[in-house]
Amino acid sequence: MRPAAPSLLPLLRSNAVGELLAWLYLHPESEYSTIDLSAQIGVSQSTVSREADRFVSAGLLNERRQGNLRLLRADTSTALAKPLTDLLSLTYGPAVVLPPLLRPIPDIDAAYIYGSWAARHANRPGPPPKDVDVLVIGDADEDALYDAARAAERVLGREVNLIRISQASWTSDTSDPFVASVRRKPLHPLIEEEHTP
Repeated sequence: MRPAAPSLLPLLRSNAVGELLAWLYLHPESEYSTIDLSAQIGVSQSTVSREADRFVSAGLLNERRQGNLRLLRADTSTALAKPLTDLLSLTYGPAVVLPPLLRPIPDIDAAYIYGSWAARHANRPGPPPKDVDVLVIGDADEDALYDAARAAERVLGREVNLIRISQASWTSDTSDPFVASVRRKPLHPLIEEEHTP
């Protein structure tokens, strides 16, 4: 019996397919071997190869052989590339991975993605984000935040830069150039600030 389609994106056959496509389309500048992809998404190399065969045939992936290695890369020249990348970013991207990792940590007043990922999410033009910048407001334990960032990196396959500032710095420090810069640019909320009447 075939497993049910993943709830996250029922258009796909499995979460492994979504993770494979997300890995390649969210890192379009790089090629990955089937061995690397197998390790990254936690499925057998034969599963990666089988799915890659389908996507190469469909024109979604490019492949190159280097000795015995089969190297794969997203084909970003097709009309499907941008919508597929957007879909994968929305379903498997930072906005989905980070909140469950941050919410259990005590003393987070709010958290936002800022920088290039937030800008792309807000439809600002530019190259694909190479990392994810996260601003945490509050007094959360730095070791717990570090652990959450490393856990997110394992899922997202890219660096997560996490900065913690106090609530006072966020709400009242207008002289801090970092805070001023972050406030002027797009922010994507991960944990919303609670406003009391």
